[in-house]
Amino acid sequence: MPLRDRVRPPLNVLFVGINPGIRSAAIGHHFAGYSNRFWKLLFDAGLVPEPIGPEDDARLPAWGLGLTNLVPRPTPGIDTLTPQEYVDGERVLRRKVRRWKPRIVAFVGVTLYRAIFENRKKGTGVFFGPGARREKRTGGILGDASKKTPVPFSRCGLQPERFEWARVFVLPNPSGRNANFSYAQMLAAFRLLARVVRR
Repeated sequence: MPLRDRVRPPLNVLFVGINPGIRSAAIGHHFAGYSNRFWKLLFDAGLVPEPIGPEDDARLPAWGLGLTNLVPRPTPGIDTLTPQEYVDGERVLRRKVRRWKPRIVAFVGVTLYRAIFENRKKGTGVFFGPGARREKRTGGILGDASKKTPVPFSRCGLQPERFEWARVFVLPNPSGRNANFSYAQMLAAFRLLARVVRR
């Protein structure tokens, strides 16, 4: 059974994941992986007023937030998703955004953003290229809090593109398997989104 979208207009932010994980599909709630930090980030960034978890995903519309996925098929990772699933998913997502009219579409993961805006060759599916470009408006690179080699942060934040007239925001993937961003970097991106929402 597909994971249900958690949406009720009016929407400030529509969070879009690539596809559900196995645990999310099993329990019927978004971002339910044991190591996923999405819910903690929402609270720590001030996007929700109290700590919540996956079982509370249906409460998000009360705060002007919504959840959906590009591809409905659950998988342990994204490696088995096909280019056609991305293409079909984008078509459906565009219809949803036209219907729901969120102010901001927040793509949860740089990979997802690239799939839609950067590396998809028309008619041939989705292709992922090398590292993201540096952007002045998002500060270029954020240093890792652990003083390790800085991680490119240039594709997180508010983007110049529009998605069906909604503003586009890119967040790091909050999965515990994402070693490209520290928690501090993830939180910086979520806090930036909270500031944009309050404008």
